[in-house]
Amino acid sequence: LGRERAPPARGMQQSGHEVPMSPAWPTLEIPHWRDTRETLHRDAQIVGKLQLATTPRVSHFWNVALRMTARGLATAALSHDDRTFDIELDFVDHVLVVRSSEGERSELPMRDCSVAEFDAELMDALASIGVRVPIRHEPVELASEAIPFREDRQHHVYDREWVGRFWHALLQSERVLAAFRARFVGKASPVGFYWGTFDLCAARYSGARVPHPPPGTIEREAFSHEVSEAGVWPGDARYDQPAFFALHAPTPEGYAQAHVEPAGASWCAAMSCFLLPYERARTSASPESALLEFFETTYAAGATLARWNRDELERHAA
Repeated sequence: LGRERAPPARGMQQSGHEVPMSPAWPTLEIPHWRDTRETLHRDAQIVGKLQLATTPRVSHFWNVALRMTARGLATAALSHDDRTFDIELDFVDHVLVVRSSEGERSELPMRDCSVAEFDAELMDALASIGVRVPIRHEPVELASEAIPFREDRQHHVYDREWVGRFWHALLQSERVLAAFRARFVGKASPVGFYWGTFDLCAARYSGARVPHPPPGTIEREAFSHEVSEAGVWPGDARYDQPAFFALHAPTPEGYAQAHVEPAGASWCAAMSCFLLPYERARTSASPESALLEFFETTYAAGATLARWNRDELERHAA
């Protein structure tokens, strides 16, 4: 990945907001890293469950999202008993790092390793700095085999090159999502990585509560208010390729038939959202422009059909 570089950043104007040009976006052909994707998804869930167990619930479960760093994905500063610690999945050196406020540090190499081994090694690393956090060692929100972590020896592949490619795709996507989020002055989530669904996304809210939110603890909290959400996702068994997505919930009548851009974006009935294949965006003349167009047109379609007060909620360029 370090070999893939674009010309120096020039900057790009889009709707009055400047977005720096990014380095080349890496390819993410699923046949080359499907097994790694499935293993990494489960490993990230173990880390995420530690954050879930040690942070108070925030609106729409924003507290569970892992944050982007210059090296990978990390938890917030977590507190348990009298200890403060954090965990980082470092995708540069391919190590998992556990740090405490007392200066203690433990590292685990990220490598071909079963989910069961990863789970045990991470818990041992936490215990070595005096942290023992009880979690449910079971995966959530998976479209494929939901094997308890401590029994999962089926998922064990970790390919450094493809993890690095995925990480760089997240980095580029985060920059565009951050610029898109900045155009909204209403209630909006931070850009965060949600380990349950394994996506990086940002959400906008109209402020209106949903009269009858969907059942289930996660869904009821996530969709308690009208929301427009956009992000990037590496795919799963339902749609086995990476894609950018955009949804509006509750889905207003006519949303699935809305005209959105760029070419290649389409409605996915199975997932109730619009999808833009990652490869289609990556190979466009300007991936940044293509993404902003996708995020903007899907949001505008949903917000207009749902009668959001767009004049009050959107930031208008000077």
